[in-house]
Amino acid sequence: MAESVAQWYVVHTYSGYENKVKTDLEKAVENNGMMDLIPEARVPMEDVVEIKNGKRRVVPRKVFPGYVLVRMIMTDETWYVVRNTRGVTGFVGPGSKPIPLTEQEVERMLSGGSAVKVDMEVGEQVKILTGPLEDFIGTIEEVDATAQKLRVSVEMFGRNTPVDVEFYQVEKMK
Repeated sequence: MAESVAQWYVVHTYSGYENKVKTDLEKAVENNGMMDLIPEARVPMEDVVEIKNGKRRVVPRKVFPGYVLVRMIMTDETWYVVRNTRGVTGFVGPGSKPIPLTEQEVERMLSGGSAVKVDMEVGEQVKILTGPLEDFIGTIEEVDATAQKLRVSVEMFGRNTPVDVEFYQVEKMK
């Protein structure tokens, strides 16, 4: 009951061992001459923008910690090779029968994308570094990680005024 087209399967691993499992699996596939049966293994990654102390940097992050995606033709032999790779705890699926991912699931899981991680929260004080309000100090009212903007309440003309600024335009007060 072997398939004829390679499909994507999700393999559960020990957390933190995803890249090691991928490397070990690729070696096992090569050693057993199964490149045509297990053509690809991937650890889905995304770029995350971290902003700390007003500095912006992009760092790669695993999208699904503890999982590796494997494109393979499911046979008893390929199942055995993957299942017995060091660090693999099993296939994702009911019982011992792995279920392949749909095209849409694969597209979504491998598309990567990017996320933003910010070390600023509502209620914190920030200093505006650039723009017409440079050197003003305000309180964060709202954080919009998707748009990478903050709504900051700044005192102007004797009253608090909300202003929208981008993450890179402010730094947290110490």
